[in-house]
Amino acid sequence: MNHSATVVLRWSWLLVVSLFGPVALPAGGAERRLPQVRRQQGSGPLLSGSDCVLHSSPLVAAPALRRLEIGTPLQLLRRWRSEDGSDWIQVKVTSGPVPNDSLEQQRGWIHH
Repeated sequence: MNHSATVVLRWSWLLVVSLFGPVALPAGGAERRLPQVRRQQGSGPLLSGSDCVLHSSPLVAAPALRRLEIGTPLQLLRRWRSEDGSDWIQVKVTSGPVPNDSLEQQRGWIHH
């Protein structure tokens, strides 16, 4: 092989590696950040402060699963901000009567 063909092959190889190598990297470069862990400051369960409705999803039009009485102990599972800017929390009822022994009615969303 002559010298010019060798140079062309070397530069071609370098070009291929430099174009397709970054595809394997995560978006934004090689830096990966772990999600920040938030800890609850208080201890003990949350208590429902008003007569509220447990929804099946974080939408106002979502079907109601059950009505929670004042003082129902709840466990906070996560928070959600919907597209319209309203805040929702997903909760689990930690005690009290469970209608029809259904797990689905123990977890739900409350408009916050």
